[in-house]
Amino acid sequence: MKTIQRIGIAGAGAMGQGIAQVFAQCGYEVILYDVNSTQLSKAKENIQSILQSAVSKGKMREDEMHAAMARISFVPNVDGLKGDAIIEAIVEQLEPKRELFQLLAAQNAPDTLLVSNTSSIPITRIAKGIPHPGRIAGLHFFNPAPVMKLVEVIAAADTTPETINTLVALVRNIQKTPVVCKDSPGFIVNRVARHYYVESLKLLEERVADHETIDALMESAGFKLGPFKLMDLVGNDINFAVTSSLYESFHYEPRFRPSRLQQQKVDAGHLGRKSGKGFYNYNSPS
Repeated sequence: MKTIQRIGIAGAGAMGQGIAQVFAQCGYEVILYDVNSTQLSKAKENIQSILQSAVSKGKMREDEMHAAMARISFVPNVDGLKGDAIIEAIVEQLEPKRELFQLLAAQNAPDTLLVSNTSSIPITRIAKGIPHPGRIAGLHFFNPAPVMKLVEVIAAADTTPETINTLVALVRNIQKTPVVCKDSPGFIVNRVARHYYVESLKLLEERVADHETIDALMESAGFKLGPFKLMDLVGNDINFAVTSSLYESFHYEPRFRPSRLQQQKVDAGHLGRKSGKGFYNYNSPS
């Protein structure tokens, strides 16, 4: 198996910074890249704040916090994104991911693992035309990455067993639980969970109940978060993009149809917690 010491991460949004934190805390050298320098600065502040909170709660020593932060390099230029494995966590669209993989393949060694944190796009589509496709796979973390234990390890059509074995070992080394699956739109979790969102949105569109009632009922049934609270946490833009991707990948099967109501939320900028307003208002005192 390939030895992994340096991890590159493309995209310093919520997922990218969470993944960076996880690897840095587990002793890996991390390069976090984002084209937006403001987002990079925000990611650094967020990671520092989370680690400082862990110190304050007695869950981490201060020297461990400083060591973890020292392992992360924040780079605004894609040329600096070189490592033993690169994890892509950018916008949930096929072409930007493919363009990034072409750049990464050109500036990294032929055995550098190129993996995507995509929620729904088949890895085989991302890997098409990229040199040495055997080293390309999916590594799907869940939000928030430092907390959620499950990581889907996805084998594309040409992914080698060695690549999968290396990634499984890597996931275990960061104290996560790997689940290996074959390439398919949405993989396991997002394919199953999609209808938790889609059917809830249909109920809201049909005015069967309001979103607070639907959330309360689902939480009373044992779900940790109701669907609308969860969509606000994930981000309505991301959730809508994933649903749209599955809808297209399954040749527009009606059961995956995106919600017009959620599209309206996205168009209005009501993205959820990160924008201060989604299905719920997070700017209010309550």
